[in-house]
Amino acid sequence: MENKITGHTRLAALFATPIRHSVSPMIHNTAFQALGIDAVYLAFEVGTEGLKQAIDSIKNLDMMGANLSMPNKILAVEYMDELSEAARLIGAVNTITNDQGKLTGHNTDGTGFMRSLQDIQVEIIGKKMTVIGAGGAATAIIVQAALDGVKEITVYNRKDDFYDKIKEKLAYISENTTCTITLNDLSDETSLAKDVAESALLLNATGVGMKPLQDQTPIQDFSIIRPDLAVCDVIYTPRETEFLKQARLRGAKTKNGLGMLLYQGAAAFEKWTGQEMPIEIVKPIIENN
Repeated sequence: MENKITGHTRLAALFATPIRHSVSPMIHNTAFQALGIDAVYLAFEVGTEGLKQAIDSIKNLDMMGANLSMPNKILAVEYMDELSEAARLIGAVNTITNDQGKLTGHNTDGTGFMRSLQDIQVEIIGKKMTVIGAGGAATAIIVQAALDGVKEITVYNRKDDFYDKIKEKLAYISENTTCTITLNDLSDETSLAKDVAESALLLNATGVGMKPLQDQTPIQDFSIIRPDLAVCDVIYTPRETEFLKQARLRGAKTKNGLGMLLYQGAAAFEKWTGQEMPIEIVKPIIENN
């Protein structure tokens, strides 16, 4: 293989732990090569203790920028010079851009989800959606959906110790957008059925359906699923959760989390390079891993 590293080659990176399983280096380096961009993307095992030094290195080494994953997304906020509107509302950063030493924190997770809906020809702008779960992925999607113009979002979560904090967070997002956002107890099946009936999309943003909960589903009554409802899951391993399978059997359009994974990376790539990621080239890398 021809060595294309030069004295001008720039670096982009992923700071997270654990990290060795990530397909991000393969995705971004394939995209750099396909477009003839003189850059490389490497994964570094970085936790919260080493995060400040790692972020400082973006400036010191004149890196293009970086991606962040667990456990660094929230802590990174305080090390940014500026935040995008989405990152500010979410309170977490997954992409950093470096503009001549000025670091801006972005969050492309929600962007990735919204773009993935195009793959199944689903339009939710100006409509209502229902989200199960209120963790990091859910928050990112809720914020981006609200910013993009989704009219109403009903969120369902277990009434745990964080329920009141979640309620405050959703109220804050609602106040800062034009979207009406409400939180409900997931055990209230009557309200859930009513909200799903009024929604264009139902999303599972919890880990229910992934190992070790692969046989479980976030809802128990699948009679609320109708053929004109889009049903999505942030999970991509397995490719089809029991939740998506039951929705598909009832005629609903379904989508797993692979599209969100692909397009959040594409959004980061575009911020660093100013060019669109060649989706048709990198998509098989994600699908086959």
